[in-house]
This record gives sequence, C-alpha cells and structure tokens, in this order.
Amino acid sequence: MPAIHSLSFLTPGNYPDDDPYSGLEATLRLFEYGEAEGYDGAWIRQRHLEHGVSSATVFLAAATQRTRRIELGTGVIPIGYENPFRLAEDLTTVDVLSRGRFQAGFSTGMPHAELLADLVHDGDWRGYDLSYGRIGRVLDHLRGEYLGEPGTVIHSPGAVQRPRLQPHSPGLLDRSWLGGTSPRSVRWAAEHGLNLLTGNIVQGEGPDGHADQQSEQIALYRSLLPAGRPGRVAIGRVIVPFDGADAATRRRYREYQASRHERTLTVHGDRRVRFAPDLVGPSDEIVDALRADVAVAEVGELRLELPYEFSEHDYRQILHDARALIAPALGWRPAAEPVPAGGPAS
Repeated sequence: MPAIHSLSFLTPGNYPDDDPYSGLEATLRLFEYGEAEGYDGAWIRQRHLEHGVSSATVFLAAATQRTRRIELGTGVIPIGYENPFRLAEDLTTVDVLSRGRFQAGFSTGMPHAELLADLVHDGDWRGYDLSYGRIGRVLDHLRGEYLGEPGTVIHSPGAVQRPRLQPHSPGLLDRSWLGGTSPRSVRWAAEHGLNLLTGNIVQGEGPDGHADQQSEQIALYRSLLPAGRPGRVAIGRVIVPFDGADAATRRRYREYQASRHERTLTVHGDRRVRFAPDLVGPSDEIVDALRADVAVAEVGELRLELPYEFSEHDYRQILHDARALIAPALGWRPAAEPVPAGGPAS
C-alpha cells in the first residue's frame, strides 16, 4: 500500500442539550490539540436538529482563529438545506480567514427532511433541485465570474466595481469535496472535478464486501477525473486504539464496537448499503487491519472518524495513540513537529 501522507480526523462536535457551549468549546480545543499533535486536517460534521454542529462554516470560522496550520474541513454540508449563493459567500469568507486552509465538503442528502424541509424552503420543495445541480451552482459561484453584462458595475461607499461573489477566493474550487457513497455520486464528483470523501458507508451494485466495493468506486472516480484536476481521495475509518486507555475505558470501547458489529455482516436494503467494521483494539492489530484493507491501500489520505458521544478525554487519547502508534507504521510523517501538549489527558 502507498504510504499515508495526510492524516486527519472527523468529529461530530457533540454537546449536552442544556450546555451547548461546553461541547462546542471542547471541539475547538480538540482542533487545537490535533494541530499540536501534528495532524494534517480536522473536519467537522454538520448535523441539523441534533446535538452537534448545525453550521459548519460558523464553527470553522471560529476554528480559523484557534489554529494556524491544520486544514479545516466540512464533512459534510447537506446541500438540500442551503442557498447556493449565500453558502458560497460563507465558504469563501472562512477560506480567507483560514488563509487558504479550508476544505469545503458537500453531500446530496437531506437528513430529517420530513421535519425540516418545510421550515427551510418556501413552496413545494419536492419540485426543487436539491441534489447535484445545487452543488453545481455553488461551484459556479466559487469560480467568481462577474455578474451582469461586461459594463455592469455596482456602487458602494468608497468603491465602484464589477459585481461578483465576495470575497473571491480562487483556490477554494480545488479544495472542494463530495462525500460519495454510490457509483453515481462518485461519478458526479469526478466529472465535475471535486475531490472525493469516502468513508464507512458505501452502496450500489458490485461486490458484497465494503472494502471491495469502495475500492471499485475509487477506481471509477480516478478513471473519470478530468485532466488537471487535483483528484484527492480521502478515506475514513472509525479507528479507536486503546493503548493509552485504562481498563474501564477499554471495556467501554469494546461495548461500542459490539453494538455496531452486526450491521457490518450483511448488505442492507434496495440500495445495497454496506458498513465497514470499526477498528477497536491495540494499535498493532489496527495497523494489520488497515494494511489488509484493499480500499485503504488505494489512497494516501486517512481520516479518523471519531465516534459520537465520546468525551473530550477519550478523543484526545484516541488521537494521540493513532498519531503516535498507528500512522507512523503506515508511513505517515508529520509535516510539522508536534507541539508538546501534555499528553492525551491535557
């Protein structure tokens, strides 16, 4: 397998119902901790109606001011709830604040549509294009083309200028990603020049095994990617090493793994959904499992998908063990020397 050259993590940013600040602040500290440990990227999920980050761009705007080097990503923004132009403004603003570290990830899903869609959209949203076409509109805005006729200008205090999306951040288009789970989504990502996020869930016709199906999708993506596009592929796995955990925590991690294992044993539903097994245990066993994973063998970017509802201390221990004991065995080396942060309990 190729050496892992980029190591990142994805976290839900969960918090208690009666104290959202504590969880959001803990997640910002986790981003700082990940940067200090030498991670290359930190990604946040966007979750609506749940105890998690509901606006990834707002959260990451704060993270730009708490970090200096690490890539900051949205994994992922469900496009069906977004206005393409307004979202593009938010994305470019975060990118400017991050000085070009921002990674914009999208998906086509609409979680909780039966509850939320009528609150977001006026009229019958079921007739709107809330899928790939909407992502395409965001990408068009990110290109920063001028609006109106060639002579069109707008007047604002102190300026006369040609109108286009502001701020303009031309490099962001190359740092835009699609969360792909099916051959259709992977094909669309490639044909439109997006980078590909692929993780613990895949679906579609093909091999029954998760990793085999995922490997086929990665090959499809690369075969269709236009010349000159970056074509980054980042693969996600739930990785929970417990080398640095105490006995009670190890039992809790094993119980978490056991509660999710049955879903990995079969293909689910008409969409043929497959789940990857969670990798929980000593770091040497996890390294062996990753080396044997045919999909991981296809990529150089690995993303730890942190479990929901774990504590800040748990997350730090997992990140520390993965960075110190797993990633180096896969060939990864930090781009910058880690900054001492007092170990996983700090």
